[in-house]
Amino acid sequence: MRLLTFIFGVLSSGVAAQDLTYSDYATDACLQSTRPYQDCVGLSALQCMQDTPGGFSTYGESGCLDAEFQYWDRLLNVNYKAKMATSKANDIANEGFGPSQADALKQMQRAWIPFRDAKCDYERSQWSGGTGGGPATLNCLIHTTAEQAVLLGESWGD
Repeated sequence: MRLLTFIFGVLSSGVAAQDLTYSDYATDACLQSTRPYQDCVGLSALQCMQDTPGGFSTYGESGCLDAEFQYWDRLLNVNYKAKMATSKANDIANEGFGPSQADALKQMQRAWIPFRDAKCDYERSQWSGGTGGGPATLNCLIHTTAEQAVLLGESWGD
């Protein structure tokens, strides 16, 4: 919770969301290509910073990074719901043989959230309270959430 309070504090004091020139296009186009997903992370935020007046200020960066974080968070949720539906169907098909895939998936995701927050709190701590901590935290959230979103979107032998 401390992490989210910090982020919203940074975002509320800078470039207004309506002032951002943000589009998911750069990330979407990259993901549709054959490039590895890691090459796609941050592309829309960077485009936003380039297209937004003041986009490379701490506040502009934070707003653009947060917009892309929301993109990856939405993708994570879509992939989680799809993976949960598959896991529940597999549980029914397996009729009680072995552990529940749905329960294991839920526990994995519940454990991942505090890991993500702790990882990104640590990233912020590297800035010793400086203004770069906000963008660094959001960059960490983007990369960590993108990795989990892609992991959840993989087939895993479904």
